[in-house]
Amino acid sequence: MTTQRNAATHIPNGREPPASPAPGAGRRRRTLGAAVLGVAALATVIALLAAVGVFNGNAAPLTNCAAKPSTCSYPDATNTGVPAGTTLKQVPSQVSSGPGWSYNAAGKNVTVTVKGTVLSGLYIPYNLVINASNVTVKNVQVVTSGNFGISLTHTTGVIIENSTISGTNATSGRVAYAIDDVYADSTGMTIKANDISAFRTGIQISTGLAQGNYLHDPGFVAGDHTNGFYVNGGTQPLTITGNTIFDPLGQTDAINLDAGTPGPSAPVANKSITNNFLAGGSYTIYAGAASGSPTSKIVITGNRFGQHYYAKSGQYGPVAYFGAGTGNAWSGNTWDTTGQAISAP
Repeated sequence: MTTQRNAATHIPNGREPPASPAPGAGRRRRTLGAAVLGVAALATVIALLAAVGVFNGNAAPLTNCAAKPSTCSYPDATNTGVPAGTTLKQVPSQVSSGPGWSYNAAGKNVTVTVKGTVLSGLYIPYNLVINASNVTVKNVQVVTSGNFGISLTHTTGVIIENSTISGTNATSGRVAYAIDDVYADSTGMTIKANDISAFRTGIQISTGLAQGNYLHDPGFVAGDHTNGFYVNGGTQPLTITGNTIFDPLGQTDAINLDAGTPGPSAPVANKSITNNFLAGGSYTIYAGAASGSPTSKIVITGNRFGQHYYAKSGQYGPVAYFGAGTGNAWSGNTWDTTGQAISAP
């Protein structure tokens, strides 16, 4: 029988070059005129660069990137998900099986059972169940109101990239877990450049790499605790980097590292949150030290915190439960609207 973990439920109550000498007044006038024109052109270029925040004595950070994150080199709808123009075959009406996978009419899911299977170019209105290792899911759209969009069961080395995963709508049709390591024992997964929406929890894994994904517009059913990314604690290495994760709801978070049952016997370690664009939730990041969980090597650096939902990014602030454990680091995190640094919690 398939089991699943619950998302966290605790919610606590940011020059002109010198002209070459030349004989003759006429030549001097021409040289001077050219120099003046050169200075004017240079001034125009400098003004244009300063206007877009590229040059102002020193390089100035771009600000106010929330409306279109890709203008500031973050993921959004323009650079994630199934690429525009990709032809998708619908399962099961156009195709019901392929090498290593098949549609299960009784269970109403698509199941991958063969190691090394590659799925591409499919539209799947059901749960995609990955029961094999070294599987690649690329250019696939999964739309379902079920418990899982893509579920991993006892796998190694799964890659999910350039795919679109969502619920059927943002209320009763939201998907509970868009991507989920169901038994919390899969390893070596790479989740990259996906567009994920209409979820309760966008991505739930405890180890691996999540890079360049766009998590946005979560769904909501009364009683939900909404997470962009839920880790469920643990000490296996996990890198969350270069993602855009927006949660407009006042609960729960963009990223949650906390253990499912936090406390002194539930350590959280070896988690890296770097160079993401994050906004929303009660706190935007829950950093693992809830209820006294010991933390170490929790690295939160170079992230941009949006203020388009709340002035403090999250309703109450950018981060909660950031402990003083060995190797923990907070640096280079800034506000989207000003580029100013956010002080360590």
